[in-house]
Amino acid sequence: MIGVIGQKIGMTQVLNPVGEFWPVSVIKTGPARVTKILTKERDGYSAVQIGFGDVKEKHLNKAQSESFKKTNVTPARILREFRVTAEEAKAFTVGQEITAEVFAEGDFVDVHGRSIGKGFAGMIKRHHQHQGPKSHGSMHHRRIGSIGASSFPSRTWPGHRMPGHMGNRNETVQNLLVVGVNKEDNLLLVRGSVPGFDSSIVTVTKALKRQKIDIVQYLNRAKPGAAAKKEAAAKKPAKKK
Repeated sequence: MIGVIGQKIGMTQVLNPVGEFWPVSVIKTGPARVTKILTKERDGYSAVQIGFGDVKEKHLNKAQSESFKKTNVTPARILREFRVTAEEAKAFTVGQEITAEVFAEGDFVDVHGRSIGKGFAGMIKRHHQHQGPKSHGSMHHRRIGSIGASSFPSRTWPGHRMPGHMGNRNETVQNLLVVGVNKEDNLLLVRGSVPGFDSSIVTVTKALKRQKIDIVQYLNRAKPGAAAKKEAAAKKPAKKK
């Protein structure tokens, strides 16, 4: 399976095998269920549709209600599609439960969600621009500065960074390490922060850029240059008392 739908519970900290505290995000990932299997012959592409959360039938429109009746599955509040190959799709059946067990400790994941809205923000907060002179009379403490030349082109170039609405957009945080899986409660412990506020919906997929690791071996690995420093320290003559 390439991913699951989850709900962000909040953040806490765990103790890693070498005695360090790691900040982790807690994501409740199920149980979700397969609501539909799309095929290339019928739909134009191969994918698995997964539903998360329950919803009353009166809150569905007619198209959604008929779709759930056709597949004979319990209506779900959140639906997401995950692209798979035709061979991978054969491993799933409609109504099959998807839990946190699709991931294991040491996996890297990408978490996609909606970031927290910050409202209207200026250049310093939104784009990390430096402040102007702080001396009295400069009158340029937090202003935007120049936005274009006067005579030519006599306009502002499209895409210029300016103050505006900050946050509340789709974000993906990549390469987060899975440090724990609670199979009984379907909880996923991911090192670092994920987009969105507590109780927001996120999508967790396998990382595109990193592979699974052994956490203990990773923590006990020799750091770059550690051997050379140790050898230099051994050759260094002892200080005379």
